Order: sequence, then C-alpha cells, then structure tokens
Amino acid sequence: MAGGSIETTLERLALSLRDVKGRIRPLFTQERVARSAGDFLDGLLGNEPRKTGWMRAEAAGDPGPWRQQAILGRGTWNADALRDIVRDYALETLSNPDAVLVIDETGFLKQGKASCGVARQYTGSAGKITNCQIGVFATYVSRHGHAFIDRALYLPKEWTDDRKRLKAAHVPDGVGFATKPQMARKMIARAIAAKVPFSFVAADTVYGTGDIVNLLRKAGKGYVLGVAANHVFNSWGKKELVRGTAEEIAQSLSKSAWRRLSSGQGTKGPRLHDWAYLELADLDVSEYSDTLTGPWTRGLLIRRSIANPTDLAFFSTWCPKGTAMTKLVAIEGHRWAIEDSFETAKNEFGLDHNESRSWHGWHRHVSLVMLAFAMMAIIRHHANAVPLKKTLPRLRTAKPSSSAGRSRKSAASP
Repeated sequence: MAGGSIETTLERLALSLRDVKGRIRPLFTQERVARSAGDFLDGLLGNEPRKTGWMRAEAAGDPGPWRQQAILGRGTWNADALRDIVRDYALETLSNPDAVLVIDETGFLKQGKASCGVARQYTGSAGKITNCQIGVFATYVSRHGHAFIDRALYLPKEWTDDRKRLKAAHVPDGVGFATKPQMARKMIARAIAAKVPFSFVAADTVYGTGDIVNLLRKAGKGYVLGVAANHVFNSWGKKELVRGTAEEIAQSLSKSAWRRLSSGQGTKGPRLHDWAYLELADLDVSEYSDTLTGPWTRGLLIRRSIANPTDLAFFSTWCPKGTAMTKLVAIEGHRWAIEDSFETAKNEFGLDHNESRSWHGWHRHVSLVMLAFAMMAIIRHHANAVPLKKTLPRLRTAKPSSSAGRSRKSAASP
C-alpha cells in the first residue's frame, strides 16, 4: 500500500470499524443483536480463509454459531436499509460526477435444492451450467476507488411458480419473477432516485436492453452496453451509411478504422485491444430528457482481440456529441472493477460463504459483506492519499521497483 505507515492504517481500521458499527446500530432493536452484528462484521474482516458460522463464532469467542446464524435468519432487521447505509457510506468518499455505475452478476455454487433461488443455471463464475444461486450487483466506480452499492437475488421461474417453495425460503409476498435486466433497471432507478452521482452505466450483453436504454436516456446518463453480434444497427444523418448486424459492420471495416487502445490496467499491465467506433446518429437529448438539451450521439463500439482477430465484442453507446473514443473505451474498461470486486469479496470477505437458505439470509449476508468491502476500499483510498514522509536520504543507486499491474487482492483491502 502506497502512503501511510502500518500503525496509521491499523488506527484508521479501528476508527472505521467503530464508525460503521455506529452507523448500523439503529437497524437493531436490541443491543445484544447489534453486538452480534458487529461480531459478524469482525469475522468477515478476519484472517480466516472460510467465513463460516463456526469460524466467525470462534473468532468472536462464542461457544457456537447460533448468534451468527440468528443475525441472518431469526433476527428482525431490514437488509435493504443496510444496503442504503452501505451506498451512502461509500459515496461519502468515492463520490465523483464522472463515476461509472457497472452492472453485472455472479454465481454462488450450492448443493441441494433448499437454498433460496438455487437451480441449475449458467454462471460465469464456473463457466458452465451448474447448481447455483445468481446475484445481480451494481458497483460504483470512480477515480477514488470502487464499491458495491446494490444487490439482488435472482429467482428462476421454477421458484416463482412454486408458492410452497417461496414460503419455505421466506420470500416476501409480492416478490415474483423478474429478469436480470429488470432487476438491473430497478437498481439504476434506485441510484438515480438517491441522487447517486455518475455519468455512465457499463454492462455486458445481458443488460443491453431497451428498458435500460430508455431509462438512462431520460435520466441524461450515458451508457456503454454490450450487445449480441446479431444486433442490428442503422445510421442516419452521417456521410457514410451504416446498416446491418454488429458483426457484419465489423467485417466491413477497413484496416484504418481500428485503433490499438488500453481499456485500463489489469493484473498483467494495460488491457490492450483493437477498437473501432462508429457514430451512427446525432440526436437532441431534449427528446428524452426534461432537464438537458444539446446533441448526443448514438454509436457502435467494437472490441477485437489482438491474439485472435475473430474474437469480437460489441457495445451500443450513448454519449454527449464529441465524446472521444478513448473515453468510451475507458468506460467499458470500468467493467473490470466489478470482476475484481467479486473476486476480492469472495476470496477475502466471504461473499460466497453464506450458509443460510432463506431470502433474508442471502440479502443480509451479502449486505454485510458489501459493508466490509466498502470500509476497506475507503481505508485504502485514504491511505493512498497520504504522501510519503521524507525521513530517509535519497540513495543515488536506488531505483524504485515497478509492477506490471495491480494485484486482484489489492483492490479493496490494504
């Protein structure tokens, strides 16, 4: 970690932990329950590789995991209220008007059929169809860092069509089937209603739907949303006519249309690809928004692998007229932050170590992990902002070592 001594970081950790425990205290009607929630948070931040109930209980000095389990199941408190606390807490430090809201999903491998939402379904976490739960997440990404600010558990139709199964998992009345894009749209709408400052939304092909597009245009937000190769694009008002599927358009481009650009730093250095960008139409944003005026551009962004030129990815874009392709490429690159967040949260904070089977248990566990992740991201931001003290003379022969890229583990934790 750049900047700040170990003693300073540990002091900041203690103060931050006291702060967040104070913030969540009003969620609980009894002091002992609040204390157990604090112990739960301590366990998530501990060094144990598995954040199971028994291990958290042992770290807290409890004779068994019952208090830890009660926080997720038997206790009465609102996980959505905690979600909002996490969002507001993260924004106090990470807020920036140029931030990007990134939407993505991750899988939680499970055995059996009792855990809420579990089914045989595809998850990128395993790269195959397997028995798992799927959670949809929103991550706030700015130049100050990144943190989860929203989440929701996906319920397949085999669950929402079975009322007995829903009741057994304590799914609230009124919760029915919703597609992942519909869940993402609700998250984006919540962020807009809460006045979360961001300028763009980035997501993969699952979320490049019309409902999300219309919401963002009305809200005056830009987007870089993945689309399928067979998605049809048409241009108008431009010198060159563009018409056809995304893949057909990509195949028709000349060699000069491509630029080699980095979408950001990865674990092995800059993430380089060949990119092409086509402006398809200029529209007055006032057609969609009641608060904005001026021309915005609808476009198509194409990414091509350097090693395998047939490996293409396509993105529908919406941005103020004159936005540079390099900025759109960088916005698409912000999606790496949520992949990093998933890996860090699972490896270090027990995101996928939830042992409860209920609807409430999943949302409570995940929300507490989001709080732990946000706390460490904020600590890291403040630690990196502290300039190094010049206490040692410079050595002429000493040269600072450099790293080719960031390690995944360093994304949130100091």
